[in-house]
Amino acid sequence: MPDARFFTTADPLTVADIAALTGAEVVRGADAVIKTVAPLSQADRGAIAFLGDRRHLTALTGTGAGAVFVPADMVGRAPGGAAVLATRFPQAAWAMTATRLHPAIEADDTPGVHPRAELEDGVRLGAGVVIGAGARVGRGSVIGANTVIGPGVAIGRACRIGANVSIAFALIGDRVRIAAGGVIGEAGFGAAASAKGPVDIPQLGRVVIQDDVSIGAGTCIDRGAYGDTVIGEGSKLDNLVHIAHNVVLGRFCLLAAQVGISGSVVIGDGVMFGGQAGVGDHQTIGAGARIAGAAAVLSDVPPGETWSGYPARPLRRFLRETVWLAKQAKFRSKGTSDE
Repeated sequence: MPDARFFTTADPLTVADIAALTGAEVVRGADAVIKTVAPLSQADRGAIAFLGDRRHLTALTGTGAGAVFVPADMVGRAPGGAAVLATRFPQAAWAMTATRLHPAIEADDTPGVHPRAELEDGVRLGAGVVIGAGARVGRGSVIGANTVIGPGVAIGRACRIGANVSIAFALIGDRVRIAAGGVIGEAGFGAAASAKGPVDIPQLGRVVIQDDVSIGAGTCIDRGAYGDTVIGEGSKLDNLVHIAHNVVLGRFCLLAAQVGISGSVVIGDGVMFGGQAGVGDHQTIGAGARIAGAAAVLSDVPPGETWSGYPARPLRRFLRETVWLAKQAKFRSKGTSDE
């Protein structure tokens, strides 16, 4: 269930209601009542899930969901105890249902600090700061001018938040530093195909930033699509870094400027990234690994290894290939000039 500090939960829907909303066809279980949405692996009897890719058939057959969206040719693979809706666009149908059941709590028009916000002793606020309903700021924290703290956000003690920062859907630990222009908790990029074009997938997770993290100017950290985006204790992010939804960054990691981490990447403790390095979605980078500047990681990186290049590969292999390529280019160039 999405965090009630950031999302409301609307009245339950029957499977027949959901079919009318999404255009899906009810195969069975029209009277089943659905209270929430969830991924296949996390769904219970009150939740609806979807099969978006055949790679997840095992998760479909083992799901505890009360209802599932599936393509028509996968109806027979749905678990017997679940209501079933058939559709060409399962993920889009799930997104429409999620939007209906769990709308985000929007900031109201209250200027300054909302009466229902909680500030501990010693909090200092710059000019133009806005703090939403239910937000909490810990003792001794400093919030810079024109920063906006959304409803329900929790900020720990002795934090330093710069000017023009936006924080929403986030839980932040103690002694965290966020430099000017940081954007924490906005929706990650996600869209699903539908008959009417791409549909935004609601991002129902949070950002969790642990103690003693430093976040550079202009850095963006997206909230999770369903679970959380997590920044581990003591990690340091340079300016203009982008962390996509559902990334789990370990403790004491170092990310130089303009690093980009795609969605659902898992990064172990003590990993270091050179400037402008990038990681493709759903990769795993082992503890203690080092990723060279401008490297493009498109596969899992074992713990402790150093990778470089495009696509990234182990450093010694990258250097051997670079030397070989340079020799080939020199040889061909010499051969051409002799002709």
